[in-house]
Amino acid sequence: MGNGTNFVVVTDVNGDTIPDILTVNTNSNNMGVLLNKGDGKSFSQSLYPIGGLPYALAVGDLNNDNKSDVAVTNTQSGNIGILINTGNGTFRPQYTLSTGINPNPITIADVNGDNRPDILFSCWATSNIGIFFNKGNGTFSSQSNYTTGSNPFAIEVIDVNGDNEPDIIVTNEGSNSVSILLSKGNGTFRSQSTFPVGNASRALAVADVDSNGTPDIIVGNMYANTISVLINFGNGTFLPQTIYTVGNSPLSVKAVDINGDNKPDIIVANANSNNVGILLNKGIGTFFNQTTYLVGANPTSIAVVDINNDNKPDIIVTNFDSNTVGVLLHC
Repeated sequence: MGNGTNFVVVTDVNGDTIPDILTVNTNSNNMGVLLNKGDGKSFSQSLYPIGGLPYALAVGDLNNDNKSDVAVTNTQSGNIGILINTGNGTFRPQYTLSTGINPNPITIADVNGDNRPDILFSCWATSNIGIFFNKGNGTFSSQSNYTTGSNPFAIEVIDVNGDNEPDIIVTNEGSNSVSILLSKGNGTFRSQSTFPVGNASRALAVADVDSNGTPDIIVGNMYANTISVLINFGNGTFLPQTIYTVGNSPLSVKAVDINGDNKPDIIVANANSNNVGILLNKGIGTFFNQTTYLVGANPTSIAVVDINNDNKPDIIVTNFDSNTVGVLLHC
């Protein structure tokens, strides 16, 4: 791998229906593509130069050719790199969209209803999020901005109030809160509503954890060493947080059914504990204490997917200080 393996996404990039691994290598300013040979253990790696201090990436079909393209935030360069998939597991050199300073996490979603995936990202230093609207051919409009809390970080897009429009959820590391920006229905958004969570709220996942048909919010609180769960009333407002203790510095969180009971569990990367924690869902939106699995040094990002085609979810984790990707195969 490159140096400072920092972020991971899993998707099929070469059209063989087998999930591959993409990573951001922050300290070597490149992206790694690990093509899966099918067993979840053997991979062939290619590296692609990107911008200065890349932090996160997201995948989506940005140019309408049915292939998974990549958008990556280059924090030091102040831009987003777009890498177009050629279709055989290789990518064209990046072109960039200027963002201003410190673009951080990123997501790809159609937020204006034109069936074209747009790019959304957080700007930690300027306390706002940015949106680039897709013109349909892999090019994008000028950036639109919305104010958030202090030092916004993770960002997700989902309908939280049941109006079939995509809303925005953002964690605010500096103000220990989550922002909800409700869609007006035309690709624009209302001013934020905020909900308190724990100290240094960074990681974010969204899933219906209480099985009532509405998406709930899971947040990793980096300095509090906790997970916050906010249950959705169904109208875009949320109950006060329920708090669960995890390991030191929970930097990445996912909500996936890991034990086959059709209820989303919580998987968390505890960076300073060098482990991954699993909190199983009790079935009513509450969770058991975590069970942990040792991984490499300073795990910072996780993905959960069936990597070896045995119909069981596996865990893929980036280990920043080990410069490795770890794979935890489901027994």
